[in-house]
Amino acid sequence: MTASGDELFLAHRAALLSIAYNMLGRVAEAEDCVQEAYLRWQRASRAEDGEAIASPQAYLRRVVANLCINRLQSAAARRESYVGVWLPEPLVEREATPPGETAAEQSETLSIALLRVMESLSPVERAVFLLREVFERPYPEIARAVGKSDAYCRQLVHRAKERLALGQSRFSVSSDEHERLALRFAEACASDDVHALVELLSTDVTLYSDGGETREPVHHADAVARFILAGRERLSQGSSWSWRIARVNGKPGVVILVDSSVYAVFALEVRAGRIDEVDIIVSPSKLRHLQA
Repeated sequence: MTASGDELFLAHRAALLSIAYNMLGRVAEAEDCVQEAYLRWQRASRAEDGEAIASPQAYLRRVVANLCINRLQSAAARRESYVGVWLPEPLVEREATPPGETAAEQSETLSIALLRVMESLSPVERAVFLLREVFERPYPEIARAVGKSDAYCRQLVHRAKERLALGQSRFSVSSDEHERLALRFAEACASDDVHALVELLSTDVTLYSDGGETREPVHHADAVARFILAGRERLSQGSSWSWRIARVNGKPGVVILVDSSVYAVFALEVRAGRIDEVDIIVSPSKLRHLQA
């Protein structure tokens, strides 16, 4: 493997990680897929694979997409037996507004809410939707990547967009507005102010959690506010805890720390000036990559 080959791979590594994470929702698994793609890239380059040399970007996207499809298909049984709503591992940036390259990479990371609803798509639908709608790849490249026809891929994208319409409609809010709401949300929770919290929530807000007292969705502003504050009260008993605003999958959210370790991550979706969805990730296995 030549140095130029390594440089070519490294030039595409961030985009490959983004594809893998958005498909799998797990950081370590995404990194594993990208590492396997690197090994295949090495072998293809040594064998002077024409496509790998002529179009490394398309070759690597195809390899990563298929590795992720295989993982999702093998994980289907595990996902079916999952208790409650499945939520992905969160990606957390400490800065509320990450600079430069980090911001560009975060722009290709889908929100927790959209990754959650993408669970309704099949592995191939998920790959085609991501490659077309997020990474804006041409249909011939996508068709070759997943082994389907152009026409079939177009149908998959159309069907996926119909099923995910609610998730996509939530991308219009400005980052500044989202950050202000996240800050007010955290302050209301910390001060145990149920009325202030209800004021920040839309009437038909829904809360999803991957653990704790419930794994079933909680609906409506008053019920969601009281659920959150009940958890805050339990946390306050005998624990030293704090909170901070951070970017969660590219959007402002709230991280809860207990004894300096990440205890929970709140991802917030905003619509029409209010918080429309709250996703709480508390499963230790999903927060392990944040503890360092």
